[in-house]
Amino acid sequence: MKLIPSPFAPAHFPDLPIVHGVRAATGSRGFYAARGLTRDDVFLFAFDEGTSCAGVYTVSNTASADVLWCREALKSGAGTASALVVNSGNSNAFTGPKGVLKNDATLKAMGDALGVAKETCFIAATGVIGEPLADPNYVGSIVPELAARLAAPDWEAAARAFMTTDTFPKGAGRSFDLDGTQINIAGIAKGSGMIAPNMATMLSYVFTDAAIAPALLQELLEDITDETFNSITVDGDTSTSDTLMVFATGACGMSPITSSDDPRFEVLADALHAVCLELAHLIVKDGEGASKFVTITVKGAVSSQSAKIMACEIANSPLIKTAMAAGDANWGRVVMAVGKSLEPIRMDELSIWFDDVLVAQNGSRAPDYSEAAASAVFAKPEFTITVDAGVGDQSHTVWTCDLTHGYVDINGAYRT
Repeated sequence: MKLIPSPFAPAHFPDLPIVHGVRAATGSRGFYAARGLTRDDVFLFAFDEGTSCAGVYTVSNTASADVLWCREALKSGAGTASALVVNSGNSNAFTGPKGVLKNDATLKAMGDALGVAKETCFIAATGVIGEPLADPNYVGSIVPELAARLAAPDWEAAARAFMTTDTFPKGAGRSFDLDGTQINIAGIAKGSGMIAPNMATMLSYVFTDAAIAPALLQELLEDITDETFNSITVDGDTSTSDTLMVFATGACGMSPITSSDDPRFEVLADALHAVCLELAHLIVKDGEGASKFVTITVKGAVSSQSAKIMACEIANSPLIKTAMAAGDANWGRVVMAVGKSLEPIRMDELSIWFDDVLVAQNGSRAPDYSEAAASAVFAKPEFTITVDAGVGDQSHTVWTCDLTHGYVDINGAYRT
């Protein structure tokens, strides 16, 4: 399957900062050899002692064995982390007892190679669902080699190693001053299809040398996720493997942030939010077959959750997404999507904009509606759809892409 690069692919991978207390290595276990590809498909990260971690995972009832382990480890390890291993090419989802054996072997290899406790080790896998590995130690067998090569992370190499149908590696980072101490953040993500995060196939890992208590980091990550990764959608499908984790090593030398009342907390929170939002946008911009990146904002709703439901109905509608692909400014389909959400609205006050072009006002077509102006917006590679529900003062924004023939081509050939 030959993938066509996304029109939104950056010219180059970003220059991400060094995050102190983090080492990494990538390698090839041969997951893609049968397809005639030679590429890295596994990475190992190791963290300084005392690293805090937080995670959010898919709520799917068919979550992968890796996700189930990470949920358990996050609790049993009290939010501390020593190592992370991730592979692409096989999701280890719906693999029954064999999936657990694969995890046990990988975790043992991590513990033996690094001398760390099992409950501080995290794992993930992405790829085809329902194909158990014949050898439980298939991934674990490469861990000693990776452990021997640990060094300052090559962020691009790691970002490429867990790509599946992605057409470009995704990374984002920040460096900033926090009360006299330089803080560094670097994040990588993968995802292109099966994207409708509900926690977001999507995996993302963010690393910082800031110091923050695990419980506070977990609370912060959950808040950030709702406004970033849980507000994107490519095709409305939620993966079995969705994982977002943040690792905070504390190696910058600052005293730990232990309360949200600490004035440093909001500065760190804003930086983490910015990195997560950038990574989330990159996933949508690499949506399978995507040619448009679309922001959808619903305002005037009774609650932010109600606004989000309406925005997602618009974002996930095949009728609207194919109209986006064709440049057809069919605003009636937006009306349809808002209505089928069954969320509270005042129909005689409902208004719709495409960018700053008012297409519907107070429950009917806008008096000065211009088909040419609306179509010009839909012809752009990036634009915004805004809806005012007319019943309140709450809002929410989600991001999506169009639905093209490319999506069908990619998914029709995914296993070949």
